[in-house]
Formats: sequence, structure tokens, C-alpha cells
Amino acid sequence: MTDRTDPAIPSSQITPEAVYRARRQLMGLGLASPLLALAGCADAGEGGAPAAAATAPTGDSGDGFRAGDELTREQDVTSYNNFYEFGTGKADPAKYAHSLRPAPWSVVVGGEAELTGTFPLEDFLKPQVAQDRIYRLRCVEGWSMVIPWQGVPLGDLLKRFKPTSRAKYVAFTTLADPEQMPGLRYPALEWPYREGLRIDEAMHPLTLLATGLYGKPLPNQNGAPLRLVVPWKYGFKSIKSIVRIDFTEQMPVTSWNQAQPSEYGFYSNVNPDVDHPRWSQRSERRIAGSASKLFAERIATLPFNGYAAQVASLYSGMDLRKWF
Repeated sequence: MTDRTDPAIPSSQITPEAVYRARRQLMGLGLASPLLALAGCADAGEGGAPAAAATAPTGDSGDGFRAGDELTREQDVTSYNNFYEFGTGKADPAKYAHSLRPAPWSVVVGGEAELTGTFPLEDFLKPQVAQDRIYRLRCVEGWSMVIPWQGVPLGDLLKRFKPTSRAKYVAFTTLADPEQMPGLRYPALEWPYREGLRIDEAMHPLTLLATGLYGKPLPNQNGAPLRLVVPWKYGFKSIKSIVRIDFTEQMPVTSWNQAQPSEYGFYSNVNPDVDHPRWSQRSERRIAGSASKLFAERIATLPFNGYAAQVASLYSGMDLRKWF
């Protein structure tokens, strides 16, 4: 996509925050009714979202749960993203993800925990209730978005499975079905896609298992029906369409680190002082709320993507150039 220079969208066409929040209530996205939350997922986002712009939130919540930035348009969130299982182009996920079948869905829980097994998604999520979060998402390629998510705090959910003292990390695995995911036919990465967190990162209150965005169930191209969101890390850590979660004693293998360890570290915290070997990370291009052009002006990248007050203590004493 290229930048355009049309006049900014008029305020009369901006969707008020109250509207998308009310729409969420009407759609029953609260996970007290998990089956209702999953309804319609298979068709979500196939034709592209309406082109209305989003409103700027009234301010940062201070706890990190609500970024005070202007929201990215829903249309851009659902049409400009990475999901290599459907192709390597930014438009490929929206074009091809209609083949994903997000219901019925189950999640395998394994490893160093007292409660393990295979759980239908509605049982996996019980008794959690969806929460609203507005998070910045920073891509390692240098662009960023601000997205209103709905989901459950990962830490609250993981405690249900009673991880043992041997559980030092949490590993995640994406669905790998060539019938549903045409990108798997090409060796862009070693499939299935895998990611991982240290267990204290997984348990942090900001870490979210997302089930929806903009008051709707997650579109296929955004990782339906269940994806990770870790707002202080680069976007590729936020693994999509999760089918397996394992508690491990050793640091798990992760896909991009396995493919290019000199470019993609296990931690992958947003750090303007640690450049990618092929480009600077000191600034980013925000995908803005305006319909007039895709990218806004470049802005400075913040340490931990602006969440340093909440998460910097997790890395006290660590050399963040070595553990990048």
C-alpha cells in the first residue's frame, strides 16, 4: 500500500468509542458465554471491515491497560498484517484466511502442570470473562498500530492448570493444517509456528489471550479464535490461532529465533537502542486512524513500546543487548 494525500476524514465519520464498546455487549463477547463469543468467526473479516475511522481514546489509563493513542482503523487492522500461514504479503491473510475453520476448536495443555489434557475452547476459557484492553502493537519491521482488544489475562487462565515449580517457561504452538492454511505449502518458516515466554512474562497482568478486537470476535486473518498479545514485545511474539500451550523447564524453541537467531532474539522486547541488523528500531511509522493515508509521520520508538513502567522490572540486571 502507498501513502495518499487526501484531506483528513471529517469528525462526523469517526466511530465513537462508546459505539464499539456497546456493540461488543450486544454481540455477547463476554466469555461467560464462550460459544456465543465464537459464533460467526469463520466469516469474520473476509470482505474487509467498514472504512470508518476510529476515535482517539480520552487518555492513558496509567496501568497500561488503555493506551491514550489514536486507534488504528479497523479496516487497516484487519487488512494489513503478518500471518505467514496464509502468505507472506501484508494483504494475503485477509485474502486467504477464509479457509480457516475456527470452530470447533480445542487447545492442548501439556508439560509441567498438574492439570493437562485437551480442552474444547469453551472449556479452556471457563470461567474467564473477557476484558477490554487498548494496546500498542509494534512490528519489528518498523510499523505500529493501536488496537482495542478483548480477551482474558493469560496469567489468570494459566493458574487454573496449576503449573509446577519446574515450569520456567510457557511455549505456544499455532495450528498447522495445509488444507486450511495455504501458506504452509511454502517453507517460509519451519512449521508449525512456535513462540514462548518466560513464565513471569506470561503471568504479567498486561499479557492477554485475545478473543476479539473492535467489539467483534477475532477475524481469521488476525488469529482466530485465540491469539497472544504481549504489548511490550515485537508483534511476531503475539502468536495466532493457538492450539497448544506447554509449561517447560527449558527455554522453548521459537520460530523466528530458530530461523534467524542473529536478528530475532527470544525476548524481542521493543528496544530503540537495539537495532535489527538490517534497519534501525529508533523510530516507527504508526498506522493512523485517517482514511487519507495508511501511515502517519514517523514517531520515536519507546522502550518496551511505552510499557516500561509496568514491565521493566522483569528484566532488572539483564543485559538487554545480549538478551534481545
